[in-house]
Amino acid sequence: MKIVIADSYAALPGDLDWSGIETLGECIFYDRTHPPELAARAADAEVLLINKTPVTDADMEQMPRLRCIGLMITGLNLIDMEAAHRRGITVTNVPHYSTEAVAQMTIAHLLHIAMPIAPLSQQVKEGLWHDDYARIARNTHQIELYGLTLSIVGLGAIGSRVAAIAHGFGMKVLAYTSKSETELPFYIEKTDSLEELFSRADVLSLHCPLTQETTGIVSAERLAMMKPSAILLNMSRGGLIDEVALASALSKGRLYAAGLDVLSQEPVRPDNPLLALSNCHLTPHMGWNTAAAKRRLTQTVMDNLRAFLSGHPINVV
Repeated sequence: MKIVIADSYAALPGDLDWSGIETLGECIFYDRTHPPELAARAADAEVLLINKTPVTDADMEQMPRLRCIGLMITGLNLIDMEAAHRRGITVTNVPHYSTEAVAQMTIAHLLHIAMPIAPLSQQVKEGLWHDDYARIARNTHQIELYGLTLSIVGLGAIGSRVAAIAHGFGMKVLAYTSKSETELPFYIEKTDSLEELFSRADVLSLHCPLTQETTGIVSAERLAMMKPSAILLNMSRGGLIDEVALASALSKGRLYAAGLDVLSQEPVRPDNPLLALSNCHLTPHMGWNTAAAKRRLTQTVMDNLRAFLSGHPINVV
């Protein structure tokens, strides 16, 4: 069994124990693989493990022995799933490993915006507490979350966890979801229209996959429906947002703030307009990066491979 790992850099040193995987076959590691390099590097692979490298139909055409693509992530947007299924290639992913971590990052971004601890701490260290306490209080905008409305797009594992935490803060929770009302907990109100979801939001949080239907779901038109006091959070995929439209809304005061852990192009391009905005708070796609989440990732990647080799694959998508 030849196993090609296309982008081992994404599993930072010490995060993924490859020893268990290496017992399952001949492992070929590539630190990074650019899209034009993939087909040649995996030409005779039976198993391909990827984290950030896209796999197209044309790539698969040049991998005649390929039997399994193992995603070391949850999302499916890197793979031409129709082509994989047509070719009889098993695709597995790692579901739910980062649910708690990403939900926690979502709330961290929200609290960072609502209660700006870092700037306040800096002012204390600069001596302003003694010099002009009243000015600090006047110039610090703090937001009480109790009673505000959190609108969620997508109620999978992460969206549901964020909803539960928000309910604990005393927030009202709206959701745009395919789930029926009978499937929802009592504290989530379902809305059938994105327009209502956006217009009622004090906080809008995105937790849906990136598909043809959801690409650019946060458009200029929908941003215009939101309250100027509203906060936008995205821990899902950058392509959900029209970033030029978001930059315009933030810079013109049509939206209060945004907290983003993902962008349409990663790493962020130097010319991304969001970089220049003080009310746009960016983290480098780190929502998954807790020690507990990485342990679950390691175990599930190995479990997926062992199950596939036994003829009883799990976490098939």
